[in-house]
Amino acid sequence: QVQLVESGGGLVQAGGSLRLSCAASGRTFSSYAMGWFRQAPGKERELIGAITRSGGSTYYADSMKGRFTISRDNAKNTAYLQMNSPKPEDTAVYYCAADPILHTLVVATTDKGRHPEVWGQGALVTVSS
Repeated sequence: QVQLVESGGGLVQAGGSLRLSCAASGRTFSSYAMGWFRQAPGKERELIGAITRSGGSTYYADSMKGRFTISRDNAKNTAYLQMNSPKPEDTAVYYCAADPILHTLVVATTDKGRHPEVWGQGALVTVSS
């Protein structure tokens, strides 16, 4: 099992850009699909998107398309979330998660019976106006 540590969070101005990283320990990173989620204050956790084990395909929630880019570098055991032109309403704690099955990540916030194998600790992103 991998362990995940997010980094890159902090304060960003609206319209800027920010890249979050999710570093995985262990030598089995490429065995896991990776997902990114966020939870704003007072709201439920929501899916941003996910990426296959090879990095060849990505899936984004409809509301997130065009605003976020998910990528990974298996040689560096790291997944990334690029935020483009963030808005104040993007202020949230951002989480990465790992599971061998991409679908588990995609439905993690809608299917109570599906739980990603590993979660990161979260990184706070605050977008100022």
